[in-house]
Amino acid sequence: MHKVNGEAAFVVLVVVVGLVIRQQLRTRPVRRIGSLIAPGVLGVLGVAGIALGVLSVVKDHSLTALPVILLVVSLAVAAGFGAVRARTVRVWRDPQGVVLRKGTAATTGLWLASVGVHLGLGLWIDHVAGPGVLGTVSLYAYMAIGLGTQNLLVRSRSAAL
Repeated sequence: MHKVNGEAAFVVLVVVVGLVIRQQLRTRPVRRIGSLIAPGVLGVLGVAGIALGVLSVVKDHSLTALPVILLVVSLAVAAGFGAVRARTVRVWRDPQGVVLRKGTAATTGLWLASVGVHLGLGLWIDHVAGPGVLGTVSLYAYMAIGLGTQNLLVRSRSAAL
């Protein structure tokens, strides 16, 4: 049963990351509110995931400081990747005056690297936390912070146009 759950989680991960990257590569208007919807949804899922992750650890033993510190480091890394990715997104004004955005190949590469880094940190968190899935289920929070940071910085760049 655990293997089936792991496979299902991996499929969900691939689908969510694929949708986020696909959306990044589309030419679309920079919107004031719209750019915060996806990070908001991912943030809610992230908070729920972290809560479930903590519960999965503390049902067998207490949660020590190291996995919590690694989780905080992971979320800070997400913000860093978001800031770097924001610089790779093209932002311009079209002839009608609409500000547009579109990710580049570098944006995609940074997304893939970011997810890879999180998977490594997540495995480390789960290793030091012991039985449980805290590191694994923190992916949604990681993506929310990274995407939110990226979108806020792209919005600030677009305001300067």
